[in-house]
Amino acid sequence: DQMSPFVLIFVFQANFYAENPKIQSQTASNTRFCAYFKMCVIDPYWCHSVSLTNGEVTCHSPRGGGYRGTLGSRCKMTCDRGYRLIGRSSIQCLATRRWSGTAYCRKIRCHVLPLIPHGRYTCSQGFYVDSRCDFTCRLGYRIEGEHSRTCLPSGAWSGVQPVCSDTDPPKIKCPPSRLKVADPGKLTARVTWDPPTATDTADKSLNIVLVGQNPDTDFQEGAHVIRYKVYDQARNRAACKFIVRVEVRRCPDLPSPLHGYLSCTSVKNNYGATCEYHCDGGYERKGVSSRVCQFNRSWSGGAAECTPMELKSDVNTSSALLDQFYEKRRLLIVSAPNISDPDYQLQNLMIQKSDCGLDLRHVTVIELLGSPPQGTGRIKEILLQSDVIEGLRQAFRISRTYFSMVLLDERGLDRERFITPVSQEELFSYIDSFLLGEEERERLDLHRDFCD
Repeated sequence: DQMSPFVLIFVFQANFYAENPKIQSQTASNTRFCAYFKMCVIDPYWCHSVSLTNGEVTCHSPRGGGYRGTLGSRCKMTCDRGYRLIGRSSIQCLATRRWSGTAYCRKIRCHVLPLIPHGRYTCSQGFYVDSRCDFTCRLGYRIEGEHSRTCLPSGAWSGVQPVCSDTDPPKIKCPPSRLKVADPGKLTARVTWDPPTATDTADKSLNIVLVGQNPDTDFQEGAHVIRYKVYDQARNRAACKFIVRVEVRRCPDLPSPLHGYLSCTSVKNNYGATCEYHCDGGYERKGVSSRVCQFNRSWSGGAAECTPMELKSDVNTSSALLDQFYEKRRLLIVSAPNISDPDYQLQNLMIQKSDCGLDLRHVTVIELLGSPPQGTGRIKEILLQSDVIEGLRQAFRISRTYFSMVLLDERGLDRERFITPVSQEELFSYIDSFLLGEEERERLDLHRDFCD
């Protein structure tokens, strides 16, 4: 029922010649046509059998399922999973005894996956369909994204390519904390250490940063926190710290001597500091000149004392008298014709009021009164011999006939002369401005209120 008109005509002719052999034998051409047509219609293997490796062939013949290769048969070509059909998806058996086309199944292959930095992958079936590739990262790195990809029947990979990220921080170990005693005579200590080393599972090049004071430098007293930070190429960070503690060993405060003072190196009582004893003018040191703060926090030697200067009044020359004051006291020599001289009486009154201030400035007053043989000389209650009096007048050109004063410095040099009485303010101002050193001015400021 499904034959074309052309085929029906030939079928009719074939049946006609088959039923009338006489007519069939009349011409050779008719005989050949009959034989040819008989093979076309009757032979079920008119076209060769069709097969498809890694695929399936489904054929339909006009004469039924048993005539797959007969003329006019059609075959549908399909490939197995993982294969792609190349060629005709449908072919037909032609009168030439050939099929209208060819086809074959090619295995589907996905493209080669690129390598991922710091990682690798392994595939179950290479780069073919249904092959799964699992990704792993080097030590110190972690997968970001999907851990695997599968080759799909479309020839594409599932998902997206993962990356290996460095998420592990580096490791760093600081040196141990340390205690350092300040160097002798100093409030600092030089501290050194070996810089720490850092390691990382991913990177060999690490950036180590010091936060704090550099090693092999002088550290002040107290605790110092030293930190180190390390960064890898992915900016992962690690840190460590340790403490440098500098201890200043100190002796008990050394008291100043009565009628004297101390001059100390450093801060007076730290290990290695040296304190020297000094006595005020008019006082002499008895005992050691200096003491040292030792490592065991104690002072060397014993304490010194400042005792009143023992003035020798039995000296026969002015130079012997002056030697006793050399670099110890300043001298203010007051001369007057007699004790009733009004300038002397006025000056003597002002000197008595300023006695405390003169003592703070290390000034001793020598009085020369009258002329020999009634002339006298004294230092407070101590009387001077006549030769000493005459020697002072000659040495400093002091007249007996009128009131005058001569101010000598600690070396016995003539620094200023007065021919009229001066107030304590004027006298002190001159001494403070021209005779006192900086250290003496500082001590004077500390004890100025003592005389009030």
